[in-house]
Amino acid sequence: MRIRRASFLFTAFLAIFVSPPVHAQTATLREVRVEGAKHLTEAQIGSLTGLAAGSQVGRKDLQDAADALVHTGLFAKVNFKFDTHNDNLVVTFHVEENPRLPVSYDNFPWYSDSELDDALRKELPFYDGHLPEVGRVVERAAAVLKAFVSARDPQVEIAHQVVLSPLSDGSEQQFSVEGPVPKIAKLEFSDPKLTEDLAVRAHIAEIVEHPYSRMTINIFLAEQIRPIYQQQGFLQAKIGPAEVRLSGNPNQQKLAEQIPVYVPCVPGAIYRWKGVEWKGNAAISSITLTKTMGLKAGDVANGQAIEGGWERVQEEYGQRGFLEAKVTPVAAYDDSAHTAAYEVSIVEGQVYRYGSMTISGMSLAGERKIKEAWSMKPGDLFDKKVFEDFLFRLDSHRETVFKDLPVHYDTVGHFLQTDPAKGTVEVLLDFK
Repeated sequence: MRIRRASFLFTAFLAIFVSPPVHAQTATLREVRVEGAKHLTEAQIGSLTGLAAGSQVGRKDLQDAADALVHTGLFAKVNFKFDTHNDNLVVTFHVEENPRLPVSYDNFPWYSDSELDDALRKELPFYDGHLPEVGRVVERAAAVLKAFVSARDPQVEIAHQVVLSPLSDGSEQQFSVEGPVPKIAKLEFSDPKLTEDLAVRAHIAEIVEHPYSRMTINIFLAEQIRPIYQQQGFLQAKIGPAEVRLSGNPNQQKLAEQIPVYVPCVPGAIYRWKGVEWKGNAAISSITLTKTMGLKAGDVANGQAIEGGWERVQEEYGQRGFLEAKVTPVAAYDDSAHTAAYEVSIVEGQVYRYGSMTISGMSLAGERKIKEAWSMKPGDLFDKKVFEDFLFRLDSHRETVFKDLPVHYDTVGHFLQTDPAKGTVEVLLDFK
């Protein structure tokens, strides 16, 4: 499982404008106002402060309220100001919201997503299917799910982590049950062609008889099912989400130790390659880049071949010293003509030349052999393919580098240290 762990620093930025100076005295809170909110309402944010209209508040209460907002994890910055008039106080919080992630439930086969969402919404009225990476609202959500699921298992524990989504771009806030869960009895698809596919049948054992996990299923769908559709030009195929198919009410019966899983799959239309428009390329002509893709107008738009084409374009730049080139394709689908065209923005970046090589963990004799086998000379345009081929030789065909010199190592650590000011690259090799 690919997991990206987030670090977070809770910091409140408090700007207090007092008129007149209140120092340690209190005033009656008349109104809480909010500026800068994009997703939450003023009432929802006001409830998160813990402040209540009509209560007596002082400077510390307002600062604590701002701190409380930041500690929810929903806000990156919170500033506030307040005005008093006739012992009545109006406070205005200016907030900057943190990015929020879609929520996913990994291994809750007893409940539908809507049931779990409803449980969270009951306790967290602002919940809309998204939560921040970290913060008290995430911990509160885990506690709510624990209480909800404990009706089935009082000993259950709920974990959460930020993970990369296998079926879509970006990350998600994933909640999961820690402990035993039912195993998958079988995995069925709405598209019968998938069941008959030899590659699918060969890999289905990676899922069946294993504990139910939506993440595991989604990785399987991304790595095994999606390529099948992509290769045939079904670029808009809809795959999943996986469903647990049970008879009766699972909340009123003991769930079986093995459960069936069903995956709806709609291939859609086959798309054909229309072409690509290049923007930002100067070092390599559009004609060369188009030839690199290896596709002709009218060809079935093989999604796997298209992805391979973007990689080859990246490699073309790498061979010319552009180690930081960024290739960003954006697809445009014509659903009536069933064609796919792409607009590709390229930021070529700086060109680099080979500077030097630093070797550690190798004998002096071994270092000499390595430098003799290395083909680039200082000042040459750095060719990333030459570098990668050389690493392959060191890993799998070391005799082509060291000849009859006996060497002993298990791994080769490698790194390219660029110097933008000089436009050079230092190759670092560490033998262990």
